[in-house]
Amino acid sequence: MTTVDPDFATEQAREARRARLFTRINKADSWFQVLGLAWITPLLKAAAGDNPRAQMKDLWRLAGVPLLAICAFLLMWGTLAPKVQTSLGAVPGPAQVWAEVVNLHEDAQAKAAKEAKFNEMVEKRNQKLIDAGKADQVKTIAYTGAPSYYTQIWTSIKTVFFGFLIATVVAVPLGIAAGLSPTANAALNPLIQIFKPVSPLAWLPIVTMVVSAVYVTQDGWFAKSFLISAITVTLCSLWPTLINTALGVASIDKDLVNVSKVLKMNTYTKITKLVLPSALPLIFTGLRLSLGVGWMVLIAAEMLAQNPGLGKFVWDEFQNGSSSSLAKIMVAVFTIGIIGFLLDRVMYALQSLFTFTNNR
Repeated sequence: MTTVDPDFATEQAREARRARLFTRINKADSWFQVLGLAWITPLLKAAAGDNPRAQMKDLWRLAGVPLLAICAFLLMWGTLAPKVQTSLGAVPGPAQVWAEVVNLHEDAQAKAAKEAKFNEMVEKRNQKLIDAGKADQVKTIAYTGAPSYYTQIWTSIKTVFFGFLIATVVAVPLGIAAGLSPTANAALNPLIQIFKPVSPLAWLPIVTMVVSAVYVTQDGWFAKSFLISAITVTLCSLWPTLINTALGVASIDKDLVNVSKVLKMNTYTKITKLVLPSALPLIFTGLRLSLGVGWMVLIAAEMLAQNPGLGKFVWDEFQNGSSSSLAKIMVAVFTIGIIGFLLDRVMYALQSLFTFTNNR
């Protein structure tokens, strides 16, 4: 006769739930790593009772140390900034920069309200004309007021993605060709080595003249300044994707290539079923590098092309020379850095979705 412990089933069910919980936490950890939120994992594990002391050590390393470094940076910045005098006064500290963040936000809200009021007036005017039977006189009038800071941010993001998309469309096929064909690689390599180091400031005058000569319409889909900035981004950002794509394709296991020959795959099937899946990790590495380069190049391109984005905002504030200009420029610097980080995280998330290897 055996004695059954009445608590055994309950304990076993509790352990099963605990195991499922940690399995979910470990699965979520891969996404926390992608999003730059790895510190959440030890916090969740500690809350679930998994060696809280060890988890607190990991939490300190992943969150505590970075926060301490940021606080030390802010302290040094706030202490040293007032001691540096410029033609526009002392370098603004964290408090002054934050005040300008609030001012830019309030200014953006005021401009948005003004634009909404303008659009409402235009809509009422057009409706009156329609009601009076004068539909032929209805006009779509664009708002011509100064863009808000948020609008300038959105303009920069649209510009960099447009240039990045063109760069990707050009670089990936060329990289595949260079990786598959030694002849194509020999033809492309000298061009890559010559044009890869060229600064955006050297490309910009050429692009400006070409776009001005070719894009002569005044009512096209894109403004000239937008195209000049985007094409400059393309010319400077396509090289990392091209090089990494060629390297990824050339590094495919030779056994897989031999299998494709045995199966008599045509070129399209070989590229879509064999080449791209095998080379995706390096292709995405190139895309991440290209997007980072493109975002960095964009600011300089917008300054000179006068595309109404963050680059123009920085240039206008520099030219303005008011007492708040330096603080606004520093706001733009932090904005550029934060957006650059977020763009990289977006690309890393896409890489994690489409690649199935730890070789990121």
